[in-house]
Amino acid sequence: MLVWQLFLIAAAPLVGSFLGLVVERLPAGRPILVGRSRCDHCQAVLGPRDLVPLASWLASGGRCRYCGASLGWFLPGIEVAALGIGVWALLVVPGWLVWPTAGLGWALLALACIDQRSYLLPDAITLPLAVAGIAVAWLYGLIRRRVGLGGGDAKLFAALGAWVGWEGLPTVILYAAVSGLLWALALQLRGKPLRLNRRLPFGPHLCLAGWLVWLYGPLSQG
Repeated sequence: MLVWQLFLIAAAPLVGSFLGLVVERLPAGRPILVGRSRCDHCQAVLGPRDLVPLASWLASGGRCRYCGASLGWFLPGIEVAALGIGVWALLVVPGWLVWPTAGLGWALLALACIDQRSYLLPDAITLPLAVAGIAVAWLYGLIRRRVGLGGGDAKLFAALGAWVGWEGLPTVILYAAVSGLLWALALQLRGKPLRLNRRLPFGPHLCLAGWLVWLYGPLSQG
């Protein structure tokens, strides 16, 4: 078990690097599994030494080693976030459920980032997430000989319902609403007042809420 835990921690930054690729390419309709990674500024093809999660960014001082342009904080940020999700899952969830839990967290991280940047929740992630949730619920029931998880609504909400069960959906909505209101308040305090015609992505708040309910259960369970 220790070996698998260490493997998950080691793999998490690599997953985060891949998620960064998904977040940047999927909304633009660009291929994800083909095509070399390039610097956004000088279009230089990045080699293996440029693509080591976290280490490459730190070694280069957060700048492209070809043109010196700033690489920004997004890629190291999502790699650290993916690592944090893996550690979080290990600390809270027992046994084999650690892996689907980490997978859920990573998928929700990608969805939250995409929606925050592009106001889009792609079917390519939400629909497989729903299927995966139903599969985990079935497997859980098969192994534990009791009701696992299931049910749901459409797309992301359905995907979350498949993971947390219908009993968890009211808590998901509550948490997401509170998170959204706090985010709106933060924008207000930063001098960005909300207008009737201003779009505010709700996907990140649903993702955070679904992750919390999966880990800790709905409020009705105490």
